[in-house]
Amino acid sequence: MDLPVDEWKSYILQKWSLLPKAVRVTISTAETLSDIFLHSSSLLQPEDEMFMKKLSRGYSVGKDPDAPFFYREEGNKKFQEKDYIGAAVLYSKGISHCSPDTEDISLCYANRSAALFRLGQYETCLEDIIRAQTHGYPERLQPKMMLRKTECLVTLGRLQEASQTISDLERNFSAKPIKEASPCQILQKNVHYLKMKLKEKKNLLEMVPAALTKAFEDISLKEENKQISGASSSVGLCSDPLKGRYLVATKDIFPGELLVKENAFVSVLNPGEMLPLHHSLQSNWGTRITNGDLYCHGCLKHTLATVPCNGCSYARYCSQECMQQAWEYYHSTECALGGLLLTLGVFCHVALRLTLLARFEDVDNVVRKLCDEISNKDLCSPENQTLDKPHNYSQSECEEKYRQVENPIPGCSIDGKYEHNYNAVFNLLPHTENHSPEHKFLCALSISILCRQLKATNLQAVTPDLPSSRSKAAMIPGLCADQNIWGVAMLRHMLQLQCNAQAITAIQQTGSKESFVTSSKQVRLATGIFPVVSLLNHSCSPNTSLSFAGTVVTIRATQQIGKGQEILHCYGPHESRMSIAERQQKLKSQYFFDCSCPACHTEELRTAVGPRWEAFCCNSCRALMKGNAVLSCGTRSCTESISRDHLLSRLQQLQQQVEMAQKLLRNGKLEQAIQQLLVYQQDAKSFLWTEHTMVGKIEDNLAQAYAALGDWQKSAAHLQKSLQVVEARYGPTSVEVGHELFKLAQVLFNGFAVPEALNTIQKAEKVLLVHFGPQSSEIKELQEMRSCLLDLPPAFVGPSV
Repeated sequence: MDLPVDEWKSYILQKWSLLPKAVRVTISTAETLSDIFLHSSSLLQPEDEMFMKKLSRGYSVGKDPDAPFFYREEGNKKFQEKDYIGAAVLYSKGISHCSPDTEDISLCYANRSAALFRLGQYETCLEDIIRAQTHGYPERLQPKMMLRKTECLVTLGRLQEASQTISDLERNFSAKPIKEASPCQILQKNVHYLKMKLKEKKNLLEMVPAALTKAFEDISLKEENKQISGASSSVGLCSDPLKGRYLVATKDIFPGELLVKENAFVSVLNPGEMLPLHHSLQSNWGTRITNGDLYCHGCLKHTLATVPCNGCSYARYCSQECMQQAWEYYHSTECALGGLLLTLGVFCHVALRLTLLARFEDVDNVVRKLCDEISNKDLCSPENQTLDKPHNYSQSECEEKYRQVENPIPGCSIDGKYEHNYNAVFNLLPHTENHSPEHKFLCALSISILCRQLKATNLQAVTPDLPSSRSKAAMIPGLCADQNIWGVAMLRHMLQLQCNAQAITAIQQTGSKESFVTSSKQVRLATGIFPVVSLLNHSCSPNTSLSFAGTVVTIRATQQIGKGQEILHCYGPHESRMSIAERQQKLKSQYFFDCSCPACHTEELRTAVGPRWEAFCCNSCRALMKGNAVLSCGTRSCTESISRDHLLSRLQQLQQQVEMAQKLLRNGKLEQAIQQLLVYQQDAKSFLWTEHTMVGKIEDNLAQAYAALGDWQKSAAHLQKSLQVVEARYGPTSVEVGHELFKLAQVLFNGFAVPEALNTIQKAEKVLLVHFGPQSSEIKELQEMRSCLLDLPPAFVGPSV
């Protein structure tokens, strides 16, 4: 949800349509952001604010004292059903509504530790046990939790701590009389079992030498660029009147080479689908799992053991340290605005957070620049571009040094360095002249509402339950000194985001927990601003690939890039995912330019048949069909022709049938699903081109069904056909092919087809390393599969698949 909720958008568009024509013309023709903001905000009426308050009340983020018991009970149900992930999430929801140092929060932490234990997350389980004890976990329940702690310590090999915990438990038992068959006696038996397990573990460790393996350390750039923060020495920054700022190779670059590693300057977690409470069909306490339940709201780390904000029920973090840092930098301001920010959307939230973080770099300088520009020229005027001024230069020295720089590049410091700072973000183009008047009016009024609420909540308020009585953010002077200054800054940032925001993604596994073969999909996790990544221009056939680890993005070359060649990445419209018409429309509407990359030129030669993944074949000779409304066979000797609409109708019917078969597959009706899919496979061959997406989809579903039955040979055969379709569309070195090879490697591994599995593992690893590097979970799993296969005795090696 980048923009405000639909109700607010509709309300503002109606307000715009009812404005006098002269007022609309004034706003539409305004040349500066300050004029747009001031004219628009002057039209904000009390009834508009009341409507927004009504909307934002639907997204409640306050703590409800009745919610913890509800979530604990719902979590217990999931636990009994052995859905431990669901249970952990529900316990976390309960924790987010609890007050510190209460029995409610201690019980939720203890219950969550049990779910984490069942999931094998022993370190995190121990952390929750400590949290439960810190918040006053009842004495009567301590022995049971201490047994869980001991099992975790034994499993982790922390044997001295485990011994101490057992000793503490035994002292506790000896101090109390024990009745026959009492809970204490049962616990004592468990202690005896753990002592035996501890002894076995010690004996085992004495026999086995220390492990020599070491986890991969985080990759850093071998030679960091002295002029561009976070870039390698292979990258250079250039500027052109037509291209703007862009990156080039300063030396020959090879596939897989790491070019940029950058942490988001600002990122905001996408809340996912969040229905207002009054629309909820269940209760005021939702039980759906969203990204906000699975990822840290600060660093975006995946976690089932979130630590909540003490002031609201929405913001949750991976640790106390992450929560404290978020509070210091921005959440002390955002905490009271949670419902409003969810209503206004992610772009508005990012704009606020950018403005808040700006204060930590150089408050006086930022405020001065904003004041000067709001009173003189537009924030986005090219001749008034801001230049970063280091603290060791006076203003006159800065101006003199700036005059000495030949053709200074906007966003760089006076020394010509492009740094990861607010100055670089500030100089990203907002494209004010390209946005529609209605869109600018919507953004300006949304920011105006936010500014008024900021003033009303008073940033000097005392913070809840934190070591210092006031947060660092609240103590920064000047934020509310002039609401118009910060309003214009936020409006600039909100308009920048349409062209400069980066979707932060994560790879999530799909399929059932029982499946031996896992598929994966890329999901949008958050929206961020990356100053260096924003320098990359678009190509529909890029030479780089982006991957994310939390808030950190890495850019790797996917092909050889010659010295002097431009480094490019895809803004979304890729030649293997969209037709040229779709790409051009998307790029023009969102990014305001016509793409002239080589892929768009060469594709004009293929317009007669369209993308091959959507192409049809001749029923008589299986040749490619060409044409528009009426398709004709591409073979000269064949006179077959057919209406495109008729083929599209057949395709639609086939899609519906395949979806029904997929439903059977999900419900475990494997034989029935296979029978239907085999029929649809033959139907697809009669009119779809061999590289059609639907052909590959049917093969992939058949592979899943046979894998679920344990028929690895048939599963591999269908996956290889699916792989051919994916490779034809996306290319042999694409990330899509890498994921498909990973699935094939799993099938061959499970079938003990050792030579084929090792060969496929090598291919998958080669492709995925280029896109994700050695930190990828899929890379690590491939390496584990290889090690396991190489250690197999000959008797376990099965027939070739």
